[in-house]
Amino acid sequence: MAVHSQRVQTQSPEPGKAAVAFEKGAAGGGSKGTAPKGSRSAGGPGLGARLAPYLLLLPATVATLALLGWPLIKTVLLSFQNLNRRQLVMHLTEWNGFDNYKEQLTDPEFWAVTGRSVAFTLVNVVLIMVGGTLVGLLLNQLGKKMRLVLQIALLLAWAMPVVAATTVYTWLFDSQWGVVNWILEQLGWHSMHGYNWLSNEYTTFFIIILLIVWMSIPFVAFNMYAGLTTIPKELYEAARMDGAGAVKIFTAVIFPNLKPFFLATTFLEVIWVFKSFTQVYAVNAGGPESLTRTLPVHAFLEGSSGQHYGIGAAIAVLTILMLGGLMAFYFRIMIKQEDEL
Repeated sequence: MAVHSQRVQTQSPEPGKAAVAFEKGAAGGGSKGTAPKGSRSAGGPGLGARLAPYLLLLPATVATLALLGWPLIKTVLLSFQNLNRRQLVMHLTEWNGFDNYKEQLTDPEFWAVTGRSVAFTLVNVVLIMVGGTLVGLLLNQLGKKMRLVLQIALLLAWAMPVVAATTVYTWLFDSQWGVVNWILEQLGWHSMHGYNWLSNEYTTFFIIILLIVWMSIPFVAFNMYAGLTTIPKELYEAARMDGAGAVKIFTAVIFPNLKPFFLATTFLEVIWVFKSFTQVYAVNAGGPESLTRTLPVHAFLEGSSGQHYGIGAAIAVLTILMLGGLMAFYFRIMIKQEDEL
């Protein structure tokens, strides 16, 4: 200890201070001494480091609020107004409170369209999830070359613009020159010659559902394939050693590991299908006789086409509230799942 004390005094230009530093280090139970003057405190990062992520997100947040928040606020304000052609031409603002909402909530047509929209969404989402899951499993089993070919085909279907895809489908099912009618007639269904697919609500919905499913399967398939690559191969081998077949492997290995993926993808598909407008409107504009209207199409036709802008805004707000309730239900499921994990 004496030797150590002399060494400290020799190295320091001020021996008195060196002795004091040595005594403090010895009293502390070791030779660590005091912390450096410029060292960071044990309290964590500084204020600037804590604010940096929020500052980086600020431009995107401001842009989102400007591009999406203001139209939403404007729609809500319009839903409380009596805004028709006369008010629009004369630049009048007539507030009518909740009259637009009362009119819609007591209108049987609104509830018919709502029920139709829910059934339409349910059928589409089930077909999309089943088809996308099967295609994703197929991608996981194919070799590199065949997988690449299938992926390119899926990307082409996914990347096609909605209006272009809708136009192609209307051509395919055209009553006079459609390929579908020609193929069915060649197969023996001669009654399909000149058949008008858009004259019936069910056949019209069949075309729309086929179009939406065809364009949505690639998203689910790619996500499914990406999720499958994260599952260790040892789990498959253990399941096969236990005698599990394909169905058992899916229910006992694949689905439990990809359950968060299934929930997130299903939720996204519900939102995208429920708010589908272009496909439904471009195929037959909600016809025949308004029997294929969904809520987004109903809001547009009542608002812009019927020039009842307050009514259209009220329908749009009610649609947003339905989706908001669905989001709350989804987040509740996700939080519950995280708590279980």
